[in-house]
Amino acid sequence: MNTDATQQEQPGGPAGGWWTEAVIYQIYPRSFADSDGDGMGDLPGITARLGHLTELGVDAVWLSPFYPSPQADAGYDVADYRDVDPLFGRLSDADALIAEARARGLRVIVDLVPNHTSSAHRWFRAALPAGPGSPERARYVFRDGLGPAGDQPPNDWQSVFGGPAWTRVTEPDGRPGQWYLHLFDTGQPDLNWDNPEVREEFLDVLRFWLDRGVDGFRVDVAHGLVKQADLTNWQEPQEILSGNDVAKPRPPMWDQDGVHEVYREWRRLVDSYPGERILVAEAWVEPAERLARYVRPDEMHQAFNFEHLLAAWTAPAQYAVVTRSLEATDAVGAPTTWVLSNHDVVRHASRLGLTTAGGRLNGIGIGDPQPDAAVGLRRARAASLLMLALPGSAYLYQGEELGLPEHTTLPDEARQDPTWERSGHTQRGRDGCRVPLPWEADAPSYGFGPTDASWLPQPPSWAEYALDRQRDVPGSTYEMYRAALRLRREHGLARGPLAWLSTGDEVLAFRNGGLTVLTNFGAAAVPAPTGELLCSSAPLDEDGRVPTDVTVWVRA
Repeated sequence: MNTDATQQEQPGGPAGGWWTEAVIYQIYPRSFADSDGDGMGDLPGITARLGHLTELGVDAVWLSPFYPSPQADAGYDVADYRDVDPLFGRLSDADALIAEARARGLRVIVDLVPNHTSSAHRWFRAALPAGPGSPERARYVFRDGLGPAGDQPPNDWQSVFGGPAWTRVTEPDGRPGQWYLHLFDTGQPDLNWDNPEVREEFLDVLRFWLDRGVDGFRVDVAHGLVKQADLTNWQEPQEILSGNDVAKPRPPMWDQDGVHEVYREWRRLVDSYPGERILVAEAWVEPAERLARYVRPDEMHQAFNFEHLLAAWTAPAQYAVVTRSLEATDAVGAPTTWVLSNHDVVRHASRLGLTTAGGRLNGIGIGDPQPDAAVGLRRARAASLLMLALPGSAYLYQGEELGLPEHTTLPDEARQDPTWERSGHTQRGRDGCRVPLPWEADAPSYGFGPTDASWLPQPPSWAEYALDRQRDVPGSTYEMYRAALRLRREHGLARGPLAWLSTGDEVLAFRNGGLTVLTNFGAAAVPAPTGELLCSSAPLDEDGRVPTDVTVWVRA
């Protein structure tokens, strides 16, 4: 083994708190399980499939939004934060899901979307007729337009989904009037977080769900609530998923210091409840030291580590991101999180099969360069074993335990992501990672529901990934995940500390929890560590060496 690194020890995060070691499984409710056959996943479907999560061995589940919504952005345009959309069931179904999860030893985290509401929210419906200068409009970011007739947007900001970030309204007297800010879709007006009424409303929303027994909140666009006061122009293009380029000034709409006051107040509230409730930041922020500010002791408990998700599949890139992440979070006494896929990015089983450096995040479709499915799955399995051996908390996205690839040939006419339309059909969007799951290879909709209905079409190739084709099959991706989660718990890998053994250009190796973990990024097979092979992302070669794009866990 190349030992060009000293046995440098890195911390594994603070002691205590279930979230510091947890494996948390993301459910996208539309696509997990459909109980009534209408082609849309729902809360009763999730409840009926919770046994899969306990069998897999995760600690908690995070649910993407299920609130009443016009579905302009698949539920991230919330019309009512205190109810369930009829698409997904009723409020009593949410209560039943929480109760069943608790009975199975699973914690439940729900999505909270505080940067914007739906344009169908009662507040925004009241703001339109109330007119300029009204308290109703003060809950949002309304501004007069530029130019003599006010017919130009207040600034040059662009929507993350494409096109201008401002839309002009018609005033009650019928004349063209003010403009409102929407950093995402026109149906998602941004809230004004300088307004005390907005802050109090969300504290009450938090209380509503905490009182119903949820264990925490994943906070959508956590870096976007507060905008620079002067709304200065910003010439750089917006991208659907991008952190802050550290070589440029911080964008005036992202990662403003004022967001931290909000989260300190939220932290005081969740800490007043028993049972260790948590806050998790979706904050696309770089560098790691800036992201770590969100998880200081009096703010959030966790922040998604998107730098890790974005890292190239090379030994130097992986070593750099792991090292930076552990050092940055240790400096503020917080756990590190690790994530490879979610509902916003190309699944890593496809992303890692692309030839482009760093892969592609925002959709793959017909006519685009296609990933190498075999290479992608091989690397995805290796990346997952590498991730699950690291100190801290890990997030899994539904279906990755099956090795699911992106649906890269989804017909364009089936696409529903607003990115596709707002970008003028230049960005495919996120539908390809949101296709309903295959549970049973020979069942209607692969067992997603009792009929063939599916809100997005499932590719024929997915039969081979179905859960019933993988359960109890040695070497399947599903059984690899089950084994890894069991061993992760048995050997305390989440606690660390991690000691680097090799950090060369082709091999990464470290010690953690009495195990040696090695990933081979090079073209040639390398000797396996000495000891008992406990887990491997692919078989060793006939000489007992570790082939390329393979991770092994060995007990000395």
